[in-house]
Amino acid sequence: MTSPTFELQVAIVSRLAAVPAVTDLIGAGVYDQVPDDAAFPYLSFGPSDEASDDADCITAQEITMQLDVWSRAPGFPECRKIANAVRDALHDHDFELPTNAAVSFRHRVTRYFRDPDGLTSHGAMTFEAIVEQP
Repeated sequence: MTSPTFELQVAIVSRLAAVPAVTDLIGAGVYDQVPDDAAFPYLSFGPSDEASDDADCITAQEITMQLDVWSRAPGFPECRKIANAVRDALHDHDFELPTNAAVSFRHRVTRYFRDPDGLTSHGAMTFEAIVEQP
């Protein structure tokens, strides 16, 4: 059985690559593991978790995923623009997964803060999904 979280991550990367409002801001800068030479701004996958959400005759998972926005532009404007474009691209999107069935995908919260280096703006976006397994 294929991991619902893995399938969802692949679908998210594909979706973000297909939305000009996102690629105009970060290009192809969506990473699972950020390379040392990554150019700012970019987006990376943060922590995720899976919780069983079974019902009668249905096996499902509630998946929480964090996407992190990273910017070195002064202040928060660039970070906020990217987060907004990502939210618009993903919130309530009807993801087609190869094995599992995405029931819902919703944005929950975005937090903005300055990293300890004093240069980097960071947006931590939390999304929640319900995925049924075959």
